[in-house]
Amino acid sequence: MKRSRINQIMAEADEMIRSYGFVLPPFASWSPDQFKARAPGAAHVINARCGWDITDYGRGKFDDMGLFLFTLRNGLLSDLQRGGGMCYAEKLLISRQDQLSPMHTHVIKAEDIINRGGGALVVKLYGSDDQGGFAEDRGGVVMCDGIARPFAPGEKLRLAPGESVTLRPGDWHAFWGESGDVLIGEVSTVNDDETDNIFQAPIGRFAQIEEDEAPTHLLVSDYRDWLA
Repeated sequence: MKRSRINQIMAEADEMIRSYGFVLPPFASWSPDQFKARAPGAAHVINARCGWDITDYGRGKFDDMGLFLFTLRNGLLSDLQRGGGMCYAEKLLISRQDQLSPMHTHVIKAEDIINRGGGALVVKLYGSDDQGGFAEDRGGVVMCDGIARPFAPGEKLRLAPGESVTLRPGDWHAFWGESGDVLIGEVSTVNDDETDNIFQAPIGRFAQIEEDEAPTHLLVSDYRDWLA
């Protein structure tokens, strides 16, 4: 993706988020130079990979397959492993109308996916085989706002604003916006986007960046190179 396109997506996303009454935390507005200057005191933000995240899954067609994310907070795997402490994470996402987030599951993370406003959020679901792999002939059961909801293989849930689904490891899912762009909340166990996204198809999690202009803000995938 071109850096200019990423900068544009950031500006559009911030505007949409504010339109629904949400405001991103102060570090969201830092320029790259400000981030470098404040990096020593922002070690948790950096190590937990909180911040801006825009992906086209390595396919170069963001409008068709892509996702905007902002990680607001993220806990520690060590706390999760010992069963106490900061075991949670929270994100805001934007899924544009007909923009696919492809079929995937997680090994560790359980997540509530919440329609915070906009169009309908469509979530396509499959179950797992006995080894946890994608199973096109298996369904399962998820919780929708605390109510058990059995699903058939390939069934599509349509979540209106205010509705949510709880997805556990082994629940294979893809999603997109319908009848408009959707602001999504995600509340989950500790999030690790580098190792805990298992895709059905062999695709990448992060975009390759073409530096055609200076970044407005750093992506989480920039931290290693820009803040080393």
